Amino acid sequence: MATFLYRLGKFSYRRRHFVTLLWVALLVLAGVAAANAPTAVDSSFSIPGTEAQKAFDLLDQRFPGMNADGATARVVFKAGAGGTVRDAGTKEKIEKTVAELKSSSPQVDSASDPFTEKTVSEDGTIAYTSVDYKVSPPELKDADRDALQETVARARASGLTVELGGDALQADPEAGGTEFIGIAMAAVVLVVTFGSLVAAGLPLLTALIGVGIGVCSVTALAKALDLGTDSSTLAMMIGLAVGIDYALFIVSRYRSELADGWEREEAMGRAVGAAGSAVVFAGLTVVIALAGLAVVNLPMLTKMGGSAAGTVAIAVLIALTMIPALLGYVGKRVYGRRARRENAQPGGATAGSTKPNAGTRWAGFVLRHPVAVLLAAVLGLGATAIPVASLELGLPDGASQPAGSTQRKAYDLLSEGFGPGFNGPLIAVVDVSHAADPKASVDGVAERVRSTAGVAKVSPAMFNDAGDTALLTVVSQYKPSSVDTEEVVQAIRAKGKGIKADTGAELMISGATAMNIDFSQKLNDALVPYLALVVGLAFLLLVIVFRSILVPLKAALGFLLSVLAALGAVVAVFQWGWLAAVFGVEQPGPIMSMMPIFMVGLVFGLAMDYEVFLVTRMREAYVGGEAPAQAIVTGFRHGARVVTAAAVIMISVFSGFIGSSEQMVKMIGFGLGISVFFDAFLVRMTIVPAVLALLGDKAWWLPGWLGRLLPNVDVEGAGLPSPLRAGEGLGEPETADLIGVGGSPAEGAGGRHSRR
Repeated sequence: MATFLYRLGKFSYRRRHFVTLLWVALLVLAGVAAANAPTAVDSSFSIPGTEAQKAFDLLDQRFPGMNADGATARVVFKAGAGGTVRDAGTKEKIEKTVAELKSSSPQVDSASDPFTEKTVSEDGTIAYTSVDYKVSPPELKDADRDALQETVARARASGLTVELGGDALQADPEAGGTEFIGIAMAAVVLVVTFGSLVAAGLPLLTALIGVGIGVCSVTALAKALDLGTDSSTLAMMIGLAVGIDYALFIVSRYRSELADGWEREEAMGRAVGAAGSAVVFAGLTVVIALAGLAVVNLPMLTKMGGSAAGTVAIAVLIALTMIPALLGYVGKRVYGRRARRENAQPGGATAGSTKPNAGTRWAGFVLRHPVAVLLAAVLGLGATAIPVASLELGLPDGASQPAGSTQRKAYDLLSEGFGPGFNGPLIAVVDVSHAADPKASVDGVAERVRSTAGVAKVSPAMFNDAGDTALLTVVSQYKPSSVDTEEVVQAIRAKGKGIKADTGAELMISGATAMNIDFSQKLNDALVPYLALVVGLAFLLLVIVFRSILVPLKAALGFLLSVLAALGAVVAVFQWGWLAAVFGVEQPGPIMSMMPIFMVGLVFGLAMDYEVFLVTRMREAYVGGEAPAQAIVTGFRHGARVVTAAAVIMISVFSGFIGSSEQMVKMIGFGLGISVFFDAFLVRMTIVPAVLALLGDKAWWLPGWLGRLLPNVDVEGAGLPSPLRAGEGLGEPETADLIGVGGSPAEGAGGRHSRR
């Protein structure tokens, strides 16, 4: 592996014009393809193998005119103080508004009259009309939404209190501009780390190119592959973070090799041969984690994971080829002006520095107090994980909308007028194609559902034209996202089994609320198999990389600790409401169902970046003849600054997405950011050296028979050629980094080459 990457690095350095033009051409090609791609709709939401999906499919088949995928808007009216919506003046204004809604857009299929459809609250103060569209929410044009809102605005101008809800308002989430703040913070970290604008700019430039190619490719293929907007968002989020990190690893190792005295082309080959191996295997763990989402058997997650995995693969390829090519152009500018001036003097100001850097000092502290450090880190993470015990899963409803938005006001008005369960009605689909008496069977079903504890209302049955399927709307007494509503759904489904045995009629519960419940259950059922697959494959991969059993085992256990702590923080903020105002959480509530599986998959892949990069440096020193304790110090001397910078960059990028208006994106951004903090600083930089210090030589033990079976991938670069070095190299400048983990990679660098 190292030898192949060594040659690839030198080739890319020599053929820099060709490699650079190739990547630019790919970016242009992807951009042109995205610009000319047909407009894609959001990925269809389906949950194969669930009762809710089966009922939904049956509705499409038996009620072809229902347009179940069509967008819907709910226009909610509230009477003035002391009046009702049936008052002559108010009623006239509402009927006029309904008539305008019907003609507001050619896409409007129908707009119900509250007075004929009896959608007026019992006290007469609140009424609503449902506006059904012929197309799905993503297919609605801005002109259609504008016409809807203009009609509502005219109704308000006439003196009515009107609020607007429903999925017809669905639009792309607003980012709030904080993604750019995250990128800016990453740029600052890179400048402080490298002390050179050029060296800092290269990882940013290549990461943006990689993300551009990945996101444009997703956009170009969105229509053909039914990819939703969430696929692009996740690809951008992950692609930016790993793209910057992987390029950072290569640039840092290149400067370290120059400091060791290699001439530029040779230094580039050696940098890619050594750090490139870590990048490849770190990238593979991320790809495994993302592609492994397919085991959940949810098309939406499979597509999101595949899109992000493709972007990560592009980031790896760019780090291995485009970074060497661009470094071929910058020459000595890979160092800052001060460093170039100092090293122009005989002996160079930094060439002989032996002052221990902060990474070395921290490693020494951990080695002196391994048990205390280990207990403090484990207990701290364990305490943070405590909120996981009260984790409640669900999907956001209208209650999660910003308090001042018209959608939230409409949600609250409907809850006030018709009960909390009205915002998430259940759809009972009754298949009576095999029943002896269809009508009597449906009447019996309605009665049994009505008698279920927690059911507030059951609408009259509506049969299809063939008379073999009936539809009933069931309203729970509880809010849609509550555990109580989930219990109501399970109780109705339990009765459905007896109904089929007694009458031959099959009862199925669907609707958005039931779909959310089934979605959560499917994710819960898939979590353990997914965890076993991802951690198992990555464990095998790390056994090959480190040629050890205990090091990969320690990596996996450390990950589990950090992901539990991160989930605990998510529960505290988004469910309990701690610091909710700080993070812009409008309405604390259940954690999104997909969050645990996302945290497991994405955090595991990202955490392994630091594990691979930091521990391969330790193994390189250990294989080179150093004692276990000294190898830990060497690994930290060379790797702590880079891992620190990489972690801060990832945290910055992920934190940038907390400003999104989309609750899912906000939660993922926070969860990934806090998990990287826990994993990088408390697990990889604290628990890992403490455990390795306690294990000593045993950490690198591998059964002889297993060692003979495993391929030797040579991540350390032991098999690289050793040509004579080109005189005195440009010493690495000692630069302070964001948290004081600085120092020169030249420190102690000669030992590695002296043993060759």
